[in-house]
Amino acid sequence: MSAKLIKEANEQAARYFSRRHFLQNCVTGLGATALTSLLGGCNLFSSSGNGGGMPQSLNPLDPKAPHFPARARSVIYLHMAGAPSQLEMFDYKPELQKLHNQLCPQSLLEGKKFAFIRGVPKMLGPQANFKQHGQSGAWVSDYMPHFAGMVDEVSFLKAVQTDQFNHGPAQLFMHTGSARLGRPSTGAWVTYGLGSENSNLPGFVVLTSGGKTPDAGKSVWGSGFLPSVYQGVQCRSKGDPVLYITDPDGMDRDLRYQSIQAINEVNKLEYEAFSDPETLSRISQYELAYKMQISVPGVMDISSEPAYIHELYGTQPGKESFANNCLLARKLVEKGVRFVQLFDWGWDAHGTDEHTAVDLGMRNKCREIDKSITALLLDLKQRGLLDETLVVWGGEFGRTPMQENREGKEMPFLGRDHHAEAFTMWMAGAGIRKGVTWGETDEIGFSAVKGQVAVHDIHATILQQLGFDHEKLTYHFQGRPFRLTDVGGHVIKEIIS
Repeated sequence: MSAKLIKEANEQAARYFSRRHFLQNCVTGLGATALTSLLGGCNLFSSSGNGGGMPQSLNPLDPKAPHFPARARSVIYLHMAGAPSQLEMFDYKPELQKLHNQLCPQSLLEGKKFAFIRGVPKMLGPQANFKQHGQSGAWVSDYMPHFAGMVDEVSFLKAVQTDQFNHGPAQLFMHTGSARLGRPSTGAWVTYGLGSENSNLPGFVVLTSGGKTPDAGKSVWGSGFLPSVYQGVQCRSKGDPVLYITDPDGMDRDLRYQSIQAINEVNKLEYEAFSDPETLSRISQYELAYKMQISVPGVMDISSEPAYIHELYGTQPGKESFANNCLLARKLVEKGVRFVQLFDWGWDAHGTDEHTAVDLGMRNKCREIDKSITALLLDLKQRGLLDETLVVWGGEFGRTPMQENREGKEMPFLGRDHHAEAFTMWMAGAGIRKGVTWGETDEIGFSAVKGQVAVHDIHATILQQLGFDHEKLTYHFQGRPFRLTDVGGHVIKEIIS
């Protein structure tokens, strides 16, 4: 054999045994192994006749079992984007009222970082009136008169802390466990871990109100380094519920089905060649989009709800509103959606104008959510859904007990600066203790003094109620396992029944 032929044979053998060949063409390649792990070790080649013909085991949204029996089947997370003032809602501080308009003590300023406060601001007493309510005696202000009747259904967390005091990073931290871009959102982790109970609807749905998306953008419901099939699907309570869900002119239902079939045949060939889980995401998303054209308009239509439900929630069909979104959240979890995220924009309270004043704008914002949140809890309870639906409420941080003064000058209206050291959140349903308050701040609401709760503790508790050990729900990325709670997080056992 000539030297030339020997050289060509060696080059062909090298190509055959290259790493690329092994990863792409080996029957039991690493891609298939990783996918098997991702899908819980199920048989990759079993069939189930799932709509467009994709084997059930190849569908990344197929239902999966958690680590242990779950108390929650679904989550409704109500985020007030902009950070509401706990001192006008739930954290009653009569001592702070006595200090109103006095100069802030230096001890509260030394070594502290604030977003806008400079120099020595004045103390700002509560602008709402507080009373105790229910058998638990929980303090709630007159900004939330309807919700005051539900305090015996919830657990208040009065000493939540974060390490971020700007909106974007704080929202990312609250919803992804990291202040930097690139991590999966809580809803994405939940959908990755549990899949979806309804093959015709997304496992993770996002609803927004207030006219804008959160400061951190759509990353707060993104999938990060998880396959994109787990990201939140944003729906609307006004107009088409999902953009481009309506077939264009000249495209009927049968033609749509045939086009998706053709596209997914190509995607399946692509998957067979490269074993890339993201290809499965594309297949699943095309098929889900086709099914959503039929299922989503019906679920997202609230006009058929009875009159007493519209009165209960304060809904107005055809409009974008937080009330409409609360009703939609109930309808979605009723249909098996795992995670429903409501973002309501407009809770910043700097006092730069009437809308951001804690005595004017915030009272109006509370009026927009008070009735509908109360209705959501009542409606879930009456339907037997509250026992299996975890409801979470909160912002990204709290507000200072002193009045904001930018560059040492007071604002034209009463406002409070960002505050990371202590704020209030609450949870209800799905095994959460009723009528409990955990955590305490000092006499003016500046520092947490008892029952401190970190952001990762919130995440760990949500996952616990869904049946997950937060330390074991992981995904390998860039050479190491990642988790929602990073290297921290403790379940808040004091609020679990």
